[in-house]
Amino acid sequence: MAGRIDWAATLRQGRPQRREQLVLRPRSQQADELWLVLVDASASTRRHGALSLAKGVLAELFDSAYRQRARLAVLQAGGREAQWLWQGRKASAELHRWLHELGAGGGTPLFDALQQAGDWLLRRQRLKPSERQRLLILTDGRLRDLPPLAPLPCPTLLLDTERSPIRLGRARQLAQALQAEYQHIDDLLPVGAAGAPSLAGDDRRQAGSYGLSVTWRTP
Repeated sequence: MAGRIDWAATLRQGRPQRREQLVLRPRSQQADELWLVLVDASASTRRHGALSLAKGVLAELFDSAYRQRARLAVLQAGGREAQWLWQGRKASAELHRWLHELGAGGGTPLFDALQQAGDWLLRRQRLKPSERQRLLILTDGRLRDLPPLAPLPCPTLLLDTERSPIRLGRARQLAQALQAEYQHIDDLLPVGAAGAPSLAGDDRRQAGSYGLSVTWRTP
């Protein structure tokens, strides 16, 4: 059937005797969405409030996913290896509990996370070819080296969380290697926050909001 049965509308016409008498609700024309979030939780992200800011962005992102009925996947890169926290499910309070407890430590298994993310996205695309996928990477880019990388198989935004006085700028290089859109987390700070840049009058962000109102580019 093209949509779910609208039983109220169907029964108003009497008890249905044939399939053609069922009234169907039209399916939404908007494709399902999946937002994959890759979080760098290595020890370096504890510096200068970077992790706290990233958690604020993620809290808003989870709320937005709930309101927009987007499915979420969350992959944490910290310690020895990347770990999946959430895979293709709807947002729930469980995600906020994980976010509250999220700490940083250990190394940066970011390349392992990128490989896992790419493989998982490709498998999911085969299963759900009409799903619109988006990838958000939060990292300070503090990596020992930057090997050759291929773009991920969906529009990608890299949010740079490096906030030390002397910045290496490797997150921007990583974004270029992945052909991802780049943005620095300081540009998303709420108006009036310490170190927050002033926002242009036509900016859609509001005071007190991290406003991830960005355009995802399609590779």
